[in-house]
Amino acid sequence: MTESRIHPETGKRLTRGVREQAVAFGSLTRTVAVPGWYPDDDSDSIHSGADLTALDEAYGELRAAYAARVKSVRKKLKLTQEEAGRIIGGGRRAFQKYESGATPPSEAAIGLIELLDRHPEEVEMLRGLRAQVSILSGRFEGAKRDLAGGRVRKRGLAA
Repeated sequence: MTESRIHPETGKRLTRGVREQAVAFGSLTRTVAVPGWYPDDDSDSIHSGADLTALDEAYGELRAAYAARVKSVRKKLKLTQEEAGRIIGGGRRAFQKYESGATPPSEAAIGLIELLDRHPEEVEMLRGLRAQVSILSGRFEGAKRDLAGGRVRKRGLAA
């Protein structure tokens, strides 16, 4: 006879089994066999801490592997951590956190990291775009300060 129990919230019958679950970090994904109490459909299951050990281990391994991948791509592009944070996004110290595995990159940053890994020549295009944005942002901030200070500019001249 199969071991079974009733889900405390849904009232569904659960049976002890193992199902595959995907674990992801950055652009890396792994499928892990996870034991637990499962219903006949895809609704809520129940797991003990021991059931989730393989899932936790896989997540830690993926986190370390993706951190190494980010560092490898950055070095391939010959960027410092600070420059990579400015060009790819996330800020000045972002790549220090990505490369230590402390913080995963945003989906946008993951996309750029993967794109630049495949097309490293595009780093120059991104570098140029970031420089243009920086210049425009500086002009915008200057205009905001002028308005806040009561100065109005007309055709580049103070009124």
